[in-house]
Amino acid sequence: MEQIFGIIFTQEFAYSVIRLMTPILFASLAALIAQRSGITNMALEGIMLFAALFGVLGSAFTQSAFVGLLCAILVGVIVSLLLAFFKIKMKTDEILAAIAINLLASGATIFLLYIFAGDRGTSTSLASKMLPFIHIPFIEDIPFIGKILSGHNILVYISFVAVFVLHYFLFRTPLGLRIRAVGGNPDAATSVGVSVEKTQYIALMISGILAGFAGAFMSMGYMGVFNRDMTAGRGYIALAAANVGGQTPIGALLASLLFGLFDALGNNLQIGIIPAEFIYMIPYITTIFAYGFASYRKLNSKKRLKKTIAQEVVAETQ
Repeated sequence: MEQIFGIIFTQEFAYSVIRLMTPILFASLAALIAQRSGITNMALEGIMLFAALFGVLGSAFTQSAFVGLLCAILVGVIVSLLLAFFKIKMKTDEILAAIAINLLASGATIFLLYIFAGDRGTSTSLASKMLPFIHIPFIEDIPFIGKILSGHNILVYISFVAVFVLHYFLFRTPLGLRIRAVGGNPDAATSVGVSVEKTQYIALMISGILAGFAGAFMSMGYMGVFNRDMTAGRGYIALAAANVGGQTPIGALLASLLFGLFDALGNNLQIGIIPAEFIYMIPYITTIFAYGFASYRKLNSKKRLKKTIAQEVVAETQ
C-alpha cells in the first residue's frame, strides 16, 4: 500500500492524469454537443482513429505538424458529417451506422497505412511531426504545481480552453440555444422556424472538429506515431464521461478528470502486487460504475420530480 501511495502522490502521476485526460476530454465534448442536438455520436472511436492516422500522414508528407493537425480535423469533420448524412437524410439507425464506421476505421486505417507508407500496424517508417510542448513562464517555477501544469503538449491547453468556449457557445449564443432546442424538442424548434437538419449538421461538424483534436493528440501529442487501434476504447469512455458529466462542458471536464485518474492508475500500478490483467481493466471498470451511478442519480431525479408534481396536483384538487 505504501508503494501505491508513493506512486499516486507524486508530480509525475498528477502530470500523467492531465495528459491521459486530454483525448477523453476532447471526445466527451464532441459527444455532448452531438447529444445536445439529438444525435448520439457513437462513432467517436472510429473518427479518432481516422484523425490519428491522417494527422500522422499529413505531418509526415508535408513535414508540418500544423498541416497534420488540420488534416486530422478535416477528416474528423468529414466522417462526422457522414454519420449525420446517414442519420438525417438516409434515416438509418445512428447506433448501427456508428458501429459500421468504427469497424471500418479499425481495418481501413491499417489498409491506408500500408498503402501510403508500407507499414503494417504502426507508422514507424514515417518521419511524422509532434505538436509542440509548452512551458509556461513563471508557472513552471512554482514549487510542485509548476511541474504538473507546465510542459504539456499544446493540445492539452487547447482542451481546457475548448471547455469554456463550448460552455459559452451552448448557453450564451443563439446557435447554442438552437442546438439545445433541436435536441430537446425538434417539433417545437421547427414550429418557431428553426431548421432541425441544418442545426444537426452544424452540431455534428463541431463534434467532428473536437474528435479530430482528440485523434491528433493520440498520434501527434501522446505517442508520436500511429498504432493499430491506438484509441483503445477512449471514444466509448468519452461517451460515458459526457453522460456522467450531465451533458455539460464543465461536467465533462470533471468526469474526464476522473477517467484520466483511473487511466493513469492503470498505467502506473505496474509494481507486481496487483495482476497486470486487472490493472488494464481499471479504466473500463470505472466507466461501468460511473455510468451506472450517473444513471441511478438520473432515475432518482425523475422519480422525485414525478412525486413533486403529483403532490402539487393533489394539493390543487383539495
